[in-house]
Amino acid sequence: MATATAHTSGHPVGYWSRRDDGRLQCDVCPRECALADGQRGLCFVRAHHGDTLVLTTYGRSSGFCVDPIEKKPLNHFLPGSPILSFGTAGCNLTCKFCQNHDISKSREMDTLMDRAMPETIARAALTAGCRSVAFTYNDTVIFMEYAIDTAKACHAVGVKAVAVTAGYMKAAARRDFYALMDAANIDLKGFTQDFYRKLCTGELDAVLDTIRYVKHETSCWVELTTLLIPGQNDDPEELKRLSDWVAREAGPETPIHFFRFSSRLQDDRYSANAARDPVSRLRDRDGGRPAQRVLRQYP
Repeated sequence: MATATAHTSGHPVGYWSRRDDGRLQCDVCPRECALADGQRGLCFVRAHHGDTLVLTTYGRSSGFCVDPIEKKPLNHFLPGSPILSFGTAGCNLTCKFCQNHDISKSREMDTLMDRAMPETIARAALTAGCRSVAFTYNDTVIFMEYAIDTAKACHAVGVKAVAVTAGYMKAAARRDFYALMDAANIDLKGFTQDFYRKLCTGELDAVLDTIRYVKHETSCWVELTTLLIPGQNDDPEELKRLSDWVAREAGPETPIHFFRFSSRLQDDRYSANAARDPVSRLRDRDGGRPAQRVLRQYP
């Protein structure tokens, strides 16, 4: 389903097909948004413009930061090294527990404060002494062409590319995207279809397919993250099924990071938007305690 009409221009992209009624179908993720001219997809950044699909956030970032790579979290890929992190805006999921909702659900293009082409980002990483660049803050899937071009520019100067993503992709886009990624942290948000449908408006099976593919068909290093929300995805039996699946399908060497959910707004600047903060819908789940990593499972 497409969202509200918005005439725009942007960087022409692939991964789309034309429907019989003239609408363009985005083929990056399983939503398959069908867009009339001027419409954007649910992600808000892939749009039908003229006779093609465009990415409205190409070369535009919501901010940059040098982080320890363990913050991604990645504990077994270039451990102890700094990583240049950046993201754009928008998302192809609608998680009610999103901790970056001011970025992932932004409908204001002025959220994208910084302009940076792929080569500029690669040079910035070198200047900052970073051995890798992370596509993060919002889901990399929706700006994959920008991420792919940035990964190529990084590889040209000896810098690695890291994707932080929910893994909600279709097969062709997934193949081309992960061919350029050196490492990824994939967010396995829960282990039931009901959880994904009700809290994320997505499908679990598509994420499991991505994890299998990346582990067995690419050289990309993978770690997984699950945010535990009381009463939603923290049932011990469900976590056992999740862990058993990871050991069986992704291999016992695949690390899982478990975090505790927090509904507390992470910064005072969010308080003005508290009334429409999606996290507030789950505020009773943790008593407003700060987020905390509760377990890291390693082989």
